[in-house]
Amino acid sequence: MPYIISIDQSTSCTKALLFDSTGNLAGRADMPHRQIVDEKGWVEHAPEEIYGNLIKTVKLLLEKTGVRSRDIAGAALSNQRETAIAWDRRTGKPVYNAVVWQCSRGAAICSRIDKADSKNEGIIKEHTGLNLSPYFSAAKFAWILENIPEAKHLAEQEKIVCSTMDSWLVYRLTKEHAVKTEYSNASRTQLFNIHTLTWDSDICRMFGIPQHALPEVCFSDSLFGTTDFDGILDSPVPLHGVLGDSQGALFAQGCLTGGMAKATYGTGSSVMMNTGKIPAVCPELVTSLAWGMGGDVSYVLEGNINYTGATIQWLKNDLQLIGSASEAGKLAEQAEHVPGLYLVPAFSGLGAPYWNGNARAVVCGMDRTTGKAEFVRAAEESTAYQIADIVMLMKERTGFALNTLWVDGGSTRDAYLMQFQADIIRTPVRVAAVEELSGMGPAIAAGSALGLCDAQSILSRPPKMEYMPKMAGAQQAELYAGWKRAVHFALTY
Repeated sequence: MPYIISIDQSTSCTKALLFDSTGNLAGRADMPHRQIVDEKGWVEHAPEEIYGNLIKTVKLLLEKTGVRSRDIAGAALSNQRETAIAWDRRTGKPVYNAVVWQCSRGAAICSRIDKADSKNEGIIKEHTGLNLSPYFSAAKFAWILENIPEAKHLAEQEKIVCSTMDSWLVYRLTKEHAVKTEYSNASRTQLFNIHTLTWDSDICRMFGIPQHALPEVCFSDSLFGTTDFDGILDSPVPLHGVLGDSQGALFAQGCLTGGMAKATYGTGSSVMMNTGKIPAVCPELVTSLAWGMGGDVSYVLEGNINYTGATIQWLKNDLQLIGSASEAGKLAEQAEHVPGLYLVPAFSGLGAPYWNGNARAVVCGMDRTTGKAEFVRAAEESTAYQIADIVMLMKERTGFALNTLWVDGGSTRDAYLMQFQADIIRTPVRVAAVEELSGMGPAIAAGSALGLCDAQSILSRPPKMEYMPKMAGAQQAELYAGWKRAVHFALTY
């Protein structure tokens, strides 16, 4: 049976995943890498450490599974988005550590661009679909070019590449040393015009980034080159699918047409809706490209939430109300209903759709009957309410009905949370049948491009669990209105 090796290079670790031609996960190996954080809170990764781990995980994967080199038919890649790296086009050598998406060192550069002309922020949002922010790659590239002498020197010689992690890994992996990216990653740099599907020369000038430094943009399922993983395979195989990790999960969830959406429950949460062939405009959310497949592109709306799973970790580690995250749902089921009890976890402000960095976390509506179980229940429900805020806005701004919310991540094991999520958005919630969705998406894209698998049949598999809305409409409306009042307290504290 032919297999695809899919690399999932995430924020915390690098995984090598083995998928067969039916889309089943046949093996996995992973290795964590260092999180390099300085006294300013700036976050970096060591690129060579990541690449070394990638090669080690592929070797370990084949040893663990016993799959022979000749059975590997292709390769695929998903990656942490927005993390920025600058490197020598001739050698692939990085001029500096990778600046991680979490790092805010580009804040002064964004502020400078905004102050230079009051129209700049609006132009950036209109052209790229993204709010001017150090979160995205452009300000990180600009910081490297302004502060690292070798980067300046190579830029002057037109020998620098400024890219997201996918491009550097593609260069290092491929025999052709390809300098390429694809639509989902390009659209998260804040330099890509999502309407013309080209690097935006005006925005590149705003950030001081030469266009010659940016990689070629390709379709996500195109041939990026061939790789033998530094000699691990007997002969090179085609690298045929590359996607940013969130878009990879969206694809693996089967959200292939406009109006289909997924939510990923992690430390924070990402809610993403496929909006089809036309970009949807929403000031409170960001617009990106889902992917380019089969000669066409699809767009997404996305909202990111800071505190979901992290709220449960706060209960465990800081308040010591629970011994493990798995206890939260069980306690929530036992809790008594306390009318008006809400927790708004604005510990570092509120992200989408409020975008208020000054918001403060609040607990409101407690009475004498409020105990540990009731407090934990309010924390659990805060995740569902925050996701509902984004889902409701997506439905309102796009006109899509949203017949199902596809979900993945650790919290999907929490039956109480999943049922409450379905109730509060009044939409069925379906839990993905498989894990490792970020790596599965590009693997299916690669397998389909190579003619090895039927993507549609793989992506239409039934969910592991399905939760149908059970709550009466009047009760849902009352609870959600109370949440909105609680959010107002957090915003106006």
